[in-house]
Amino acid sequence: MPEEQKPARHTVDDHMFGDFYTHDHHGDADHEHDDIDPGPLEDNPIWLRDNVALTSVGIDIGSSGTQVIFSTIHLQRKADSHASRYVIVDRQTAYASPVRFTPFLNQNEIDAAALGQIIDDAYAQAAILPRDIDTGVVILTGEALRRDNAEAIASVVSAKGGDFLTATAGNHMEAMLAAYGSGAAKESFNRQGRILNVDIGGGTTKLALVNRGEIIWTAALHIGGRLIAAEGGKVTRLEATGGYFAQQAGVTIARGGPIDADQMRQIAAYMADLLTAVITKPDLPEKVSALFLTDIPSDFANLAGIVFSGGVGAYVSGQEDQDFGDLGFHLGAILRERALEGELGAPMLDAGSAIRATALGASEYSVQLSGQTSTVTAPGRSLPRRSLQVLKPGIDLAENPSSEDIATAILSHYEAFDLDPAHHEVVLAFEFQAVPEYARIRALADGLIAALAGRIMGGHGLYVMIDGDIAQTLGGILREDLGIENDLLVLDGISLRDFDYIDLGKIRLPSFTVPVTVKSLLFSDDPRGRRRQDRINFVPPSGAGHHHHNDHGHPHPHHGGSDADNV
Repeated sequence: MPEEQKPARHTVDDHMFGDFYTHDHHGDADHEHDDIDPGPLEDNPIWLRDNVALTSVGIDIGSSGTQVIFSTIHLQRKADSHASRYVIVDRQTAYASPVRFTPFLNQNEIDAAALGQIIDDAYAQAAILPRDIDTGVVILTGEALRRDNAEAIASVVSAKGGDFLTATAGNHMEAMLAAYGSGAAKESFNRQGRILNVDIGGGTTKLALVNRGEIIWTAALHIGGRLIAAEGGKVTRLEATGGYFAQQAGVTIARGGPIDADQMRQIAAYMADLLTAVITKPDLPEKVSALFLTDIPSDFANLAGIVFSGGVGAYVSGQEDQDFGDLGFHLGAILRERALEGELGAPMLDAGSAIRATALGASEYSVQLSGQTSTVTAPGRSLPRRSLQVLKPGIDLAENPSSEDIATAILSHYEAFDLDPAHHEVVLAFEFQAVPEYARIRALADGLIAALAGRIMGGHGLYVMIDGDIAQTLGGILREDLGIENDLLVLDGISLRDFDYIDLGKIRLPSFTVPVTVKSLLFSDDPRGRRRQDRINFVPPSGAGHHHHNDHGHPHPHHGGSDADNV
């Protein structure tokens, strides 16, 4: 009997000349099809190329709660003078799971089996299969991030959730997603002003300052609503920071020991004093600055408003009034009273969905889509790709730098990150807002070849992302004019920065675009580098003076800390 013939591998090339017949994919297909809702426009190839629908999921595993949100995202191509990129024009929540308590085996480990069941239940209720997911994020935050098996849990959940689900963690990332999901970023854009998003969860508080829709900085500190929890008048959960707050508030408690509502309010009032100081004081006392898990922010001036999100934020904003036996109920009530009385220095603005802010942000705001004029010479080998580090050399292509200047800037950037161009696979990102003249693009191509000579000689692929609409031209110059035979992946319409990590999905048809998920991967160390390091463990203030630095390694002019200050 002759050996059974396997079906021919189905590739992007099958579609290059309008071959859009109905078919099913085998597992090794190097692309996906855009699943636009059928209707009168489905026969219009121009509309199909300019409009892409993605199914996205956000899984938020926090100190207190775990939740899953599925979203349908509609992206549309917007063209301007030198860029043609896709922007999100509509978001619809397809399904939001109930918020469940994050399951813990003990003080040090998350219960993987119970957590997996929560995720499975959400997919079943949403009637969505993991293979239906185009992009999404699993994010671990707060006390959940500090558990011994946090990284393993993220990997397991990511594997269960779909091929293109990203495992991510970290306070900066959560602060950013919360600001988007709460509506603070949109409100800031609408008001053309500065808004502070304060996301208070079970173990940590995340801060994000948004100016005219753009997030200026993010930070986090060790204040949360579930650092102490009780049931039947007995302490059932006592985190180290919760014990510290109780001691400072003059309350003596122990795990399994008695506690009453008055004592909980007393501890919560002390925490509210600390958080009020963070928001309103230009200089912070040592006992407040020691609570920060990140660099300490500055520049709270001229706020148009404050948005509260997170589990405790739901109490502050008035969206929740049920007492779950922890500090959150009392902390939220005290902060709400202060906000309404104007004690926080700016008016409180409504949050769209306080407790779901991070999950909404993760499911809806973590993806970009490349432009249509990209160069992907070997999609089967180049895509999909996970966890590519981004380097963005500091060079202005609009100033007509020479190829030598470009090569020097690229090599210097590799050296600054202690990376070797020949052996480390990274994405080089550039801004290109200049007139797309051949000489200017050729200089960039020559600079890339000079800087990456070792990588090219080794036969490795080259990965380049550009915000301007020149990827196809740049790829053509590299391939046709300069004879580069290495695999090329050059995407345009993508805005990236240093310290980003990205995942790349398969090519989407018929738009010929590539989904790009931007993420962070902080577990025990932050890959964004020394300038964005998180402090994983809380260190109670010792009284000794110390300096705090911002993201650029310089001392802050504000919030520097002064032992003489009092909350």
